[in-house]
Amino acid sequence: MDKTEILKRASDIVNGERQTMYGKPESNLGLIAALWTVYLDHLVTSEDVALMMALFKIARCKTGVGTEDSFVDACGYLAIGGEIATLSPIPTGERM
Repeated sequence: MDKTEILKRASDIVNGERQTMYGKPESNLGLIAALWTVYLDHLVTSEDVALMMALFKIARCKTGVGTEDSFVDACGYLAIGGEIATLSPIPTGERM
């Protein structure tokens, strides 16, 4: 799988099947951020969730058990986080 295929697959997933299953990524990550905020007693933003999920996928790759899907998913999470960071009118530290 080359870089173009990885990015295309990530785009297909975040804009298609996963959105159909879980709803808009920013809404889903917002819910996760709210739950993590309560659990950790520390503000967690949607952007934080996207970055931490990408790091989770990167950790899988680092251990040697990462698959093609780990790379694809990491790209997807980073794309969603980038969209949240660049399109949201709310300052980064206040996103949820």
